[in-house]
Amino acid sequence: MYKSLLRPLFFSFDPEKIHHFTFSLVKFTSKIPGFKNLFRSLYVVEDDKLERELFGLKFKNPVGLAAGFDKNAVLYNELANFGFGFIEIGTVTPKGQAGNPKKRLFRLKDDKGIINRMGFNNDGLESAIEQLKANKRKLVIGGNIGKNTNTKPEDYTKDYLECFKALHPYVDYFVLNVSCPNVGSHAKLNDKDYLEELIGAVQEANNTFEKQKPILLKIAPDLNNNQLDEIIELVKDTNLDGVIASNTSTDRTDLKASKEQLETIGNGGLSGQPIKNKSTKVIKYLSEKSNKAFPIIGVGGIHSAEDALEKLNAGADLVQIYTGFIYEGPSLIKSINKAILNN
Repeated sequence: MYKSLLRPLFFSFDPEKIHHFTFSLVKFTSKIPGFKNLFRSLYVVEDDKLERELFGLKFKNPVGLAAGFDKNAVLYNELANFGFGFIEIGTVTPKGQAGNPKKRLFRLKDDKGIINRMGFNNDGLESAIEQLKANKRKLVIGGNIGKNTNTKPEDYTKDYLECFKALHPYVDYFVLNVSCPNVGSHAKLNDKDYLEELIGAVQEANNTFEKQKPILLKIAPDLNNNQLDEIIELVKDTNLDGVIASNTSTDRTDLKASKEQLETIGNGGLSGQPIKNKSTKVIKYLSEKSNKAFPIIGVGGIHSAEDALEKLNAGADLVQIYTGFIYEGPSLIKSINKAILNN
């Protein structure tokens, strides 16, 4: 029903406008008596064999929703009824910000991809906390945190720490988003020395709490092997809890979209099917080269159960979907979980 009826309708509208509309639609239908149970009966797969324990957390199943979809933590309780094992909210920044000028979200239909340059648009830390206070504890919630666009380089760490300390009581794990290509002046965030400083400061803050929360690093899919070796070394030296591979890509090679279309769209991060192999390659390299030294959450181009199994077989412990959820609909979660059970 989604791919034959709803997707053609949704795809006839502006991507960002329809994103907000679908949020309102899911919110509304979830309040109608019986609809929550209907969604759960259609999409939720419950089986002890799907459970995963990772960095001290128990996941109902290994299929999560990547950051960027529920930026402001307004829909995670409703999205839990679609069968996710975990949901990552954010990216959250200390202050709310509008992000980059519109139009900033584009579909590449022939490629089953999306290009975005949203620019960490979100309602800010306090708003996210208010939403998270309504957490019904249906599943694991991750907090993806970043810096405000206008923050000076010397204050980057301060932004991350502000988000980390305030969100600590409300999320189950944290992701340091240092690899988004859609935020200005983020070069410093890719510097290994600075990353060591940032991770150290966040871990120091973590230790002030009675219960520490896992901290993960989200990396780009465009890193070469030398840079990936640095990531492996960084995780080892800082005792990070894990890595999310990967964020969106700036690469535009081998796309079906025309050169004219891409020039009209302009810069931004590419997600979806075009980065599937690239992200899987990163996962495989990190897993094999580190000898499975740390957990990996695999994300990038998962549009089918086979795509998810490919990530898991490459070394991912959990997977996340985003663009695949938009193109394939909520049945994708169910099909992945069933495939894992049958594999």
